[in-house]
Amino acid sequence: MGLPLRTYPRYPQPMSANINLHLVSDSTGDTLNAVARAAVAQFDDSRIIYHRWSLIRTRFQVHKVIDGIEAEPGPVLSTLMEKGLRTELELACQRLGISVVHVLDPVLSLFQEQFGATASTRPGRQYVLDQDYFKRIDAIHYVLSHDDGQAQAGIAEADVILVGVSRSSKTPTCFYLANRGIKAANVPLVPALGEPDALANPHCPVIGLSIDADVLIDIRRNRLRMIGGNPSGAPRHDSGDYVDQDAVKAEILWSKRLCTRRGWPVIDVTRRSIEETAATIVQLMESWQSRRAKSAAEPRA
Repeated sequence: MGLPLRTYPRYPQPMSANINLHLVSDSTGDTLNAVARAAVAQFDDSRIIYHRWSLIRTRFQVHKVIDGIEAEPGPVLSTLMEKGLRTELELACQRLGISVVHVLDPVLSLFQEQFGATASTRPGRQYVLDQDYFKRIDAIHYVLSHDDGQAQAGIAEADVILVGVSRSSKTPTCFYLANRGIKAANVPLVPALGEPDALANPHCPVIGLSIDADVLIDIRRNRLRMIGGNPSGAPRHDSGDYVDQDAVKAEILWSKRLCTRRGWPVIDVTRRSIEETAATIVQLMESWQSRRAKSAAEPRA
């Protein structure tokens, strides 16, 4: 694949200056966005102007990218696979004195050594209409149908059930999991209604989401401001109790105690991103499945 890094000497810009960062991809650009975001997050006070160039698969498109780089110079991250396009981009960057990194090269080189085979250079091979793709679509439809305790009869199809008080990030977490092909149902925990019937005998992992009371109150107040009062169609909440500190603390405590009593793990999402919460959920799901498989394999007395 060649060297992963092409560096051409240039005086570094001061941290206070805006830096143009060009992300050049022959596919959707999701990989580059994730890599760039993870790297930039390690630098405080970074001021990055992103220039995203996706679905770059012809020489004409590469020439447009080069024109853009020349107009607003800055380092380039690339996932281009086709050799001719890569070479054109590298030569242009060398002429402009700009660094370019092909971010997949180190991983591809490692796999080539391990597999003893040459990597394909076909762009976008991870985006195919295969079984995994349709599994993700099915999971998204599932979340839409089973959000906030809806269609409880279908909970038997869930891969995981998330529980927690209102506005504890259950819905966005479910959608994030769905994009990974996981059917995630979410069931609200409301002290006045008691333990939901759908959770009497769950067939899959049940995971609680908890959150700091003050943070939750702020989220709920913003929610009320957005909708202009009580949530429409949700009479279970009195607007006073919904944001009253003592009532909210009691609500959170009740939900935690319910999870503890039922043996459901609880994740504190107060300072977690949706991605971090989802990663922890996947780990807990794998642990649950491992324990279940081990239990099933043990001989019965």
